[in-house]
Amino acid sequence: MTASKGLEGIVATQSAISSIIDDTLTYVGYDIDDLAVNASFEEVVYLLWHQRLPKSEELAELKQQLADNMSIPQPVLDHFKMYPINEVHPMAALRTAISLIGLYDESAEDMSDEANYQKAIKLQAKIATIVTAFSRIRKGQEPIAPKTDLGYAANFLYMLTGEMPEDIAVEAFNKALVLHADHELNASTFTARVCVATLSDMYSGVTAAIGALKGPLHGGANEQVMKMLMEIGSEENVESFIREKLDNKEKIMGFGHRVYRKGDPRAKHLREMSKKLTTLRGEEKYYNMSEKIESIVTGEKNLPPNVDFYSASVYHSLDIDHDLFTPIFAVSRISGWVAHILEQYSNNRLIRPRAEYIGPDMQKYVPIEER
Repeated sequence: MTASKGLEGIVATQSAISSIIDDTLTYVGYDIDDLAVNASFEEVVYLLWHQRLPKSEELAELKQQLADNMSIPQPVLDHFKMYPINEVHPMAALRTAISLIGLYDESAEDMSDEANYQKAIKLQAKIATIVTAFSRIRKGQEPIAPKTDLGYAANFLYMLTGEMPEDIAVEAFNKALVLHADHELNASTFTARVCVATLSDMYSGVTAAIGALKGPLHGGANEQVMKMLMEIGSEENVESFIREKLDNKEKIMGFGHRVYRKGDPRAKHLREMSKKLTTLRGEEKYYNMSEKIESIVTGEKNLPPNVDFYSASVYHSLDIDHDLFTPIFAVSRISGWVAHILEQYSNNRLIRPRAEYIGPDMQKYVPIEER
């Protein structure tokens, strides 16, 4: 047996959910470019869970189910108030809250297909409320109940701010949710599948996935991108800042991707939204800085930007706190996690790879007084 570091190049399972072939990302055979332009996030959720796009009545039913299940138990809200607010990253709060709401679901251990589908609905609905409620509670504000007549993207922005979002904000956020919904066997999705392959429950699988997404080499990259933009400060400082990083062989967050060679197909959609939103908000400098950084890094290292790079300035332009960027990733990606969990349950085999042993051979026990 020969190890593949990071499992690179290893095909671990068969899946009908999403694919990355020749730098093209598809959800159930639909090109991400097609979906990003035309689909609502709810349509994409249905597509990932059912392997087909919904009819009008099916989409209406899903939207109603999500709206009806967005409330979270009061003890979860009370639990937020117990956290050392200034020290807790929202991803840590989200990880804990998802595990906690499982305690209030009477069907958490019911592994029937119907019960698991209902858990999927609950998780997709409640994660939006968890993120927005925590954001408000840590600022001393009361959580805002969802509006049943708003779509998922609009509801999230409304619960976050208490104000009805502009159409362009809803368009941008919906697009970001669609683009982040699934991405084949990424680290967090693989983690979810490994967890539930033991026949653990869906709440455990999603909690495990959030733990994997929390790392800066996966979901945390866009938060680090915005931190970099704020540190650079102005367009005039881009050249010297980035070249110093490159000279010191430091990683520039938001560039490159293990499975793409010509570039992340999702990035261009967020680049367009970044240009539109930063111009609207009078903060064009963040788009202009991003363009300059892209020109230098891609030119010098042949590393094109990934989905995280321009999502940073998009979320910033929507007045979203920077440390909420990764939880928002989870709000979208939970749709893909759930799709993979359901697929794993449907044709399960315990995931148990082997390791290439590189330690010493055939050692003999030595009594402690002789060591």
